[in-house]
Amino acid sequence: MSESSVLQSLRDTLSAIEADGHRRRPVLPFGVPAVDERLANGGLRLDALHEVAAATPAMGDDASATLFLAGVAARAWGPVLWVVRRRDLFAPGLYQSGLAPDRVLYAEASDDSEVLALMEEGLRHRALGAVIGETRRAAMASTRRLQLAAEGGRTIALLLKRHAREGADPLAVPSAAVTRWRVGSAPSAPLPVAGVGRARWDLALVRQRNGEPFQTIVEACDETGRIALPARLVDRPAAAGRAGARAAA
Repeated sequence: MSESSVLQSLRDTLSAIEADGHRRRPVLPFGVPAVDERLANGGLRLDALHEVAAATPAMGDDASATLFLAGVAARAWGPVLWVVRRRDLFAPGLYQSGLAPDRVLYAEASDDSEVLALMEEGLRHRALGAVIGETRRAAMASTRRLQLAAEGGRTIALLLKRHAREGADPLAVPSAAVTRWRVGSAPSAPLPVAGVGRARWDLALVRQRNGEPFQTIVEACDETGRIALPARLVDRPAAAGRAGARAAA
């Protein structure tokens, strides 16, 4: 066999290995093109750690971040392990975001170290669709362990970084997470009749591996765990097209 043939054979083998690697990295898309198209992987990698923090320590923002996590877990494939430090989760609220009570296993930890240890154990179990933990502090080494535990599997790791003190940024500490999100409540649009429209969130992707950060307004998760773009944002491209056509005329 000639040298060029050997090299080509090696290239073909490496290409096949790389392709297999991509297939072994399944993603969980949001189902919103305006969001998925801006994510480096077209969605959230299932074999990875993702961090979420509330925009402020306010209860409304904390609830928004929690329900955002619930919506992601709701669309995962199997049982969900949720490791908490305090018993403040409202099961009916999680259910309204698509996460049914019979899918959730709760574990209460005494401190952040125990939260992280239980999360790692859950990720290595490989029989869970999602593992969620709530901490105030997580060092780089701890997040790296979670990322390594998630790699090679299909259990998405979700870490809620709670505010440790007023004015401190939970996402300021370096992390091995593939994506880092900040979620806050945003004003809801009123319905045509008396009442309040679907809740809205100010959703910011602060950091993502191999991609750029972005920020947008979305409607909160529905009963299937899916977010949506507000109507005015969905209609914006069409409106721009109509304006351009009028200008050309």
